[in-house]
Amino acid sequence: MELSMMLDYAGDPRRAADQAAALESAGLDAVWVAEAWGFDSPTIMGYLAARTERLKIGSAILNVYSRTPGLIAQTAAGLDALSGGRALLGLGASGPQVVEGWHGMPYDRPLGRTRETVELCRRIWRRETIDHHGITDMPLPPERGTGLGKPLKILTRPVRPAIPVYIASLGPANVRMTAEIADGWLPTLFIPEKAAAVWGGPLAEGTAKRSPELGPLQTVAGGLLAIGPDAAAVRDLARPQIALYVGGMGAVGKNFYNDLAVAYGYEEEARRIQELYLAGRKRDAAAAVPDEFCELMTLCGPEGYVRERVEAFREAGVTMLNVTPVGPDPAKLIETVKSWL
Repeated sequence: MELSMMLDYAGDPRRAADQAAALESAGLDAVWVAEAWGFDSPTIMGYLAARTERLKIGSAILNVYSRTPGLIAQTAAGLDALSGGRALLGLGASGPQVVEGWHGMPYDRPLGRTRETVELCRRIWRRETIDHHGITDMPLPPERGTGLGKPLKILTRPVRPAIPVYIASLGPANVRMTAEIADGWLPTLFIPEKAAAVWGGPLAEGTAKRSPELGPLQTVAGGLLAIGPDAAAVRDLARPQIALYVGGMGAVGKNFYNDLAVAYGYEEEARRIQELYLAGRKRDAAAAVPDEFCELMTLCGPEGYVRERVEAFREAGVTMLNVTPVGPDPAKLIETVKSWL
């Protein structure tokens, strides 16, 4: 099992990137960079490539609407070149509030767009000449443009002909596709004890159609990390994030994370969290998050307990434990957990 962390995308990006780089020597294997509707992640990933020597650097996530497949492939290839082959391409459909509200793009055919983007990226990295017509047309048909477009292949030579592609997915159809075509899976709000009941079927169905050349599906999941006699209290820091996703990431009936909470068995609590959050009562929404939810998706407590949580994630199929260290000495936390892996 590898060890990674998610970069804080809401604060100072240079400070966050410098902190992540400092954890490289403590044993951190990878860092994931989100963008949501804040700073773009490729710029920060390029900075990380210059500041590190060993860390894998991944996007979590680039959405498949606001950039063309060609640009996504170029971006990943550029990062892979700058980092000497350490890029991880995390992709996802995001959601209609971001895609339509921030990027001004219609949120249509999310699975088809994701599948097509993965296919085109891999073809581009292999330096194929691209003549593809689907959701994306490469080149654009003459009747839709100037008629000057022609099939092209990437001008430069990628460091690797196959950059690992991770897909962020939650719903059954999307998880099924992820298990079929992706190198790795980026689930959110992952509870190891409940994962098999929610995703076991779609994962098995997708794996049955998976190419042997891809190898086993890698899974990235984890949560807040704190070790010590009083560290259990740190779990409460997860409440605002859970409330944001379950309550605020989408409208009623259109929130993937709320659907997940319901699938976990928190149906009434999920309804209440969303009701409070959409009413602007964010603090009350966070307080309504079940204690069990906070505990099971984090790694906070005495050392023996945290070791048990690590093993729970491992047994649930997690191959890269993604943690957010909380405390005065994050390097010590990373060193400690890395020694258990």
